[in-house]
Amino acid sequence: AVLRRHMVEMIAIHADLASEELGKATLDERVMASMRRVPRHLFVPAAVAPYAYQDMPLPIGFDKTVSQPFIVALMTDLLAPQPHETVLEIGTGLGYQSAILAELAGQVWSVEIIEEFASHAEALLQGLGFSNVAIRVGDGSRGWPEHAPFDKILVSVAAERTPPALLNQLKPGGRLVLPLASEEVQFLTIIDKDVAGQIETRKLIPVRFSRL
Repeated sequence: AVLRRHMVEMIAIHADLASEELGKATLDERVMASMRRVPRHLFVPAAVAPYAYQDMPLPIGFDKTVSQPFIVALMTDLLAPQPHETVLEIGTGLGYQSAILAELAGQVWSVEIIEEFASHAEALLQGLGFSNVAIRVGDGSRGWPEHAPFDKILVSVAAERTPPALLNQLKPGGRLVLPLASEEVQFLTIIDKDVAGQIETRKLIPVRFSRL
């Protein structure tokens, strides 16, 4: 708990330093509280658990990483999930971001392409008492049409363009947050769909994610 508090203090400093690009100096307190609660050390392999509360990405196997805590907090803050909302997550990994979303949203549907990750994350989240997360194995670019439309969609793998299926599965008035790649650079991007279904896109800061 002490290490988690320290991690959240580092996130706050990082947010303050990036305030010009972000358009604000602090992240939502609900997000920060969830970052203080969720035990990140359980969501990484034992070998790297000692580093779980440092502000850095960590390897989780299959050449994948769990994002650094600041990026997890920032993406969650930008998504702004509410207790009555349904969230689609693309790229479950070992379930850390899923747990943060589950703390803040009503229901989380998460899609992961690597079967070992999906089964591990499912067991871990259930063991921690998260009953509002469901995970399936599949191609994230197709979303999860059976449970669409979604209030919010979070994608934690980079794509060159927003998968059309995800835009279709986003409710009017909804928001999608994802890293979009152009040539060598990826930008954390917010896509808002207004009530008429029109799309507005904003690029924020450069990031590095594995590819969709």
